[in-house]
Amino acid sequence: MADRVQYRLERMLKELDDLEERKIFTRSELEEIVEKRRRFEYRLERPSPLKKDFVAYIEFETQLDSLRRLRKLRNNERKKSVSDFAGVRRIIDLYDRVTVRFKGDIELWFRYLEFCRARKNGRIKEVLAKVIRFHPKVPGVWIYAAAWEFDHNLNVTAARAIMQHGLRECPTSEDLWVEYLRMELTYLNKLKARKVALGEDKGTLVGHHIDAEEKQWREDNKELFMSIDEEKVNDDGSDVENKELGTNVDLFKEQGSNILKTIYSGAVKALSSSFGLRKRFFEILEVIDLAHLEDVQKEILTDMKRDFSTDPEYWDWLARHEMSNSGSTHKKSDDIELSRVQKAIQVYEEALQIAPSAMMFKLYTNFLKDFISPAKGENEISDSSEHLAKYISHLLMVYEKAEVVDCLTEDLACEYVSFYLQQGQVDEARGLAGKLCAGKISNSVKLWLLRVSIEIRSVTRNAPSPTKADLLKVFELLESVMKKVPLSEAESLWIMALKLFAVDKHYFDKLVEMSFLLVARDGGSDIGFCVSSVIVNFVVQKDGIQNAREIYKRFLTLPRPGLVLYKDCIELEMNLASVGDKDCLTNARKLFESALTTYQQNVSLWRDYYSMETKLGTSETATAIYWRARKILKDAAAVITQDLP
Repeated sequence: MADRVQYRLERMLKELDDLEERKIFTRSELEEIVEKRRRFEYRLERPSPLKKDFVAYIEFETQLDSLRRLRKLRNNERKKSVSDFAGVRRIIDLYDRVTVRFKGDIELWFRYLEFCRARKNGRIKEVLAKVIRFHPKVPGVWIYAAAWEFDHNLNVTAARAIMQHGLRECPTSEDLWVEYLRMELTYLNKLKARKVALGEDKGTLVGHHIDAEEKQWREDNKELFMSIDEEKVNDDGSDVENKELGTNVDLFKEQGSNILKTIYSGAVKALSSSFGLRKRFFEILEVIDLAHLEDVQKEILTDMKRDFSTDPEYWDWLARHEMSNSGSTHKKSDDIELSRVQKAIQVYEEALQIAPSAMMFKLYTNFLKDFISPAKGENEISDSSEHLAKYISHLLMVYEKAEVVDCLTEDLACEYVSFYLQQGQVDEARGLAGKLCAGKISNSVKLWLLRVSIEIRSVTRNAPSPTKADLLKVFELLESVMKKVPLSEAESLWIMALKLFAVDKHYFDKLVEMSFLLVARDGGSDIGFCVSSVIVNFVVQKDGIQNAREIYKRFLTLPRPGLVLYKDCIELEMNLASVGDKDCLTNARKLFESALTTYQQNVSLWRDYYSMETKLGTSETATAIYWRARKILKDAAAVITQDLP
C-alpha cells in the first residue's frame, strides 16, 4: 500500500515544481498540499475505501484547481504548462477509480459527466458510453446523452438514435417519451426558424396564444395594426398577393403533426394506463402550432375519456381545462368567468353520473370552495352577492348528494359541517353533526370532536359560563363517545373534556372515574398518548401532589397501566426530589422497581434509573443499579456499555 501511495505522489513532482517555479503556490503551501494528498491516498488504499473519501478527495482537487486558475489569472500568465493539465487529469483519474468501485451509484456518474461537460476535456462521449452500459434502465442517462448530442455536438441523427434506443430499453418511461417529442419538435422548429431567417417562410411552430379580451380589443382596433411587409388586402380582409400561397399546407406544421401522432401512438401503446403521460402530451400541444391542431387535441381528449372515464383525476383535470379554454369574446369579463365555472361544473356533474366516488366528490367540492373562498392572489367572482349564494347552495347540494350515494367519508363529513361553521350557521352545523354522528360514520373521532366543539360553542355563545343543564348535556355527549372510541384514538376528546370540566369538581371526578374503567378495559400506553398520565398532570396543577399520588397509585393497581404513566410519574417525583424532598426520591425508586417488574428488558428505563441514582442517590446505589442491569439485560456487554454513563 505504501509503495502505491509513494508512486502516485512521485508522479506529481513535475507538476509541483512547475507550480513553484511559476509562483502560483509557495513551498509551504505545496508541502501542505502533498500532505493532504498523502492522507487521501492512504484512505483510498484501504481494503474497502468509502465513497465519501473519494468524494472528499475529488472536492479537494476541484477547489485546488480552481484556486490555481485564479492565481494564474492574477499573474497574467497565458502560457500553458504541465500544471495546467495535471489537476484535471488527476480528477478524471479519481472519477475513474470511484466509478469502477461504485458502478451502481448513478449520482457519481452524473457528477463525472457534469465535470467533463464543464471542463470540455473530450472524455464525455467515453463516459456516456460507460454509463449507458452500466445503467441502461435509467431513463435520465438516455435523456442526458441525447441532450448532449443535440445541444452540444449538434448531431440530431445521433440524438434521435440514442432516444430511440432508450425507448427500447425503457419503454415505460414517461420522461423519455415526452423528451423525445420535445426534441423532435425543437429540431423541426429550428429548421422552420432557419427558413424564416433566410426569408423563405413566416412564423414558427411555437403558438402565440392570446386571451379573449386581447382578441376582442384587436378586433375593435384593427385599423391600428399594419403588416410589417405591408401586404395588400381586399375589402374582405383577404391577402391579395399571398392568397394562393395561403391555401398551401405548411409542410413544417404538417410534418410536426405527423411526428406528434407517431410518438403519441407509440407512447400510448407502451403506457396505456398512464394519465400523466397524456396530460403532458396535451400540455405540449397547447404551446405549439401544428397542422390540424384542433383535430389532434380532440383525438387525445377522446382517447383520455375512453381510457380514464373512471379516474377522478381525469375529470378534475378536464373540468379545469374546460374552464381555462371556454368563454366568449363578446361578453363582459365577469360573464366570461361565470360561464367558465358553469362549463367546469357540467364536467363534474357528468363525472358523478359516470363514476361517482368519494374522491370525485372531494375534488368537486374543492373546486367549488376555491371560488367561494379563493386563496390570496386568485380571482374572485366580482358579482359576489348573487353568484356567491348560488355557488354556496350548489356546494351544499353536492355534499348532500355525496351522503345520498354513500360517498360521504370522514373527511368530507367534517368539511361539510365545517363549511356551515365558516358561513356562521352554527345551528345548522350542530344539527348536521348530530345527524352524521348517528349515521354510518358514527365511529369517526374527528367528527365527534367537531360535534363536541360545536356543542361547547353553542352553549357558550350566548352566555360567558354554561348552565348546569348545558354542562350535563355536553358531559353526556362526551361520555357516550368516550366509551365507544378506544383510548389510543381519543386524545383530543379527553384533553377537550378535561379542560372544559377542570373547574367543576363534580364532572371532573366523573371523568376520572370513567378513565379508570377505560384504562382497565383498554390498558395503558407504552408510547404516545396516555390518558392516565394526562389526568395525573391535571390533578397536580389543580389539587397538588398528594392528590396526584393517590390518583396515580390507583392507576398503577390496574392491569397494564402502561410505561408512559410510569415514566411521567417518575419524572414528577424526581423533579420534586431535586429540590430536596427525600420522600419523593423514595417514591421514584418504588416507581422504578414497579416498572422494572414488567419492563425489565427496557434499556432506557435502566438508563434513567442509573442516571437518577448518579444525580440524587449515592455512588453505592448507582453501582448497584449498574450491575443489576448487566445481569438482567440480554446482551448487556454490548448495550449497557454504550447506553449507561
